[in-house]
Amino acid sequence: MKRFTIAVGVESTTAIAYPTTNARASMILAHGAGTAQTHPFMVAFGRGLAERGIEAVTFNFLYAEQGRRPPDPASKLEACYRSVVDTMREHSQGRPLFIGGKSMGGRMATHIAASPDPDSDDGEPAADVAGVIALGYPLHPPGRPEKIRDAHLPHIAAPTLVVQGARDPFGTEAELRPVLARMPAAALHVVEGGDHSFNVRGKQAPSKRETYDAVIDVMVEWIERQA
Repeated sequence: MKRFTIAVGVESTTAIAYPTTNARASMILAHGAGTAQTHPFMVAFGRGLAERGIEAVTFNFLYAEQGRRPPDPASKLEACYRSVVDTMREHSQGRPLFIGGKSMGGRMATHIAASPDPDSDDGEPAADVAGVIALGYPLHPPGRPEKIRDAHLPHIAAPTLVVQGARDPFGTEAELRPVLARMPAAALHVVEGGDHSFNVRGKQAPSKRETYDAVIDVMVEWIERQA
């Protein structure tokens, strides 16, 4: 792992790169609302992608970098993510660049992919990326299905993969499928028995490592189809 600093306006944050030999693509992963990039979930996915030939980069949103809670407003979260995208584009050596993250981090990636470039006359996206991956998309708060967060999703032109636990209280397969059907190029992978963090219950359930590895394999296969 290699730590480096990314400027975000007058502030800065820390990023971690998981380098790999002869990387076929680069993937930025953002953490969820209650964690940071050093959470075991983030480390496992960063390492797993790198082991499979995908350069992975994680980072802290500014509130996490500064040890604050709760998360910053969405506009500040997006600005931080955009700074990371800009930095990675300069150093990715022309490799396809994918963005995504866990829960809130994935949602911020979808916002960036959906937002038009203010300097474009034809509505081109502000972040021209090869694809977006949301790991546990928070379609709505638990128990509040009326608070759906889907208005921006049909505006994402880039291929999008959502990986969702079958018993995720933030959004079920049944709730997600009609939303993703309105998007130009969206796919859904369901982790059978998984919750919001892909934890599976039961004596015969796979281990957390086995579940993560299976999800990472799905991500890499999907990335290679888009790259």
